[in-house]
Amino acid sequence: MSKDCVKLQFDDCVATITISRPTALNALNNTVLAELASAIEEVGENRACRALIVTGEGSKAFVAGADIQEMASLTPDEAVAFSRHGQRVFSAIERLPIPTIAAVNGYALGGGCELALACDIRLASENARFGQPEVGLGIIPGFGGTVRLPLAIGRSRAAYMILTGRHVSAREAYEMGLVSEVMTLESLLPRAEELAREMATKSHVAIGYAKRLLFPDDEALAREAQRFGQCFATDHPKEGMSAFLERRPAKFSD
Repeated sequence: MSKDCVKLQFDDCVATITISRPTALNALNNTVLAELASAIEEVGENRACRALIVTGEGSKAFVAGADIQEMASLTPDEAVAFSRHGQRVFSAIERLPIPTIAAVNGYALGGGCELALACDIRLASENARFGQPEVGLGIIPGFGGTVRLPLAIGRSRAAYMILTGRHVSAREAYEMGLVSEVMTLESLLPRAEELAREMATKSHVAIGYAKRLLFPDDEALAREAQRFGQCFATDHPKEGMSAFLERRPAKFSD
């Protein structure tokens, strides 16, 4: 399958999904999310598939975040729906009964970091950078970041990333347990494929059962979506996103 923004390839027992919006640093919008959902469904229906790799096209970005221009005009109700849409797609990745690997090449910010978090294992190239910078836009993570990031790295480190909006390097991400391995960009996909094929030799029944025990709380995701929508009832998202698009510092009102 090859669509406008998402590419899916099968190579024997390993599938690779590539987010392909290079002119927008592979940012997520509703089109990308819909195509990603379709690709995940196809992977789930392929009984010969034993592992999935998720990556971004090019060398600059895995996924640089959600599409800010698309988010900027959302109403609170539309924001909740957008958040739930992304959560459902990422939960579909998480609930695949096969191992999933995020091969993070470059920026994994906001929704990109959340996409990587939905995968079981994260590998990073040396130029990768991770972050949940939403507070600088007047919003919160809305695609599972407030739920999965604390599970991955602990509450204190997650709070540090979410509340400061600070980016962390691939090496910092490795030291805090956000990624399992760091390597050169050229080695990233070959290593992901090597690891995928190694896991494909294990019991797919046992892997499927093990994964079911690792799912986050659905109620926590619902609470995140509601809080995400409530941000849009204030003028902070409009100011934060306008400032980002205009390349100026945001000035948030009281």
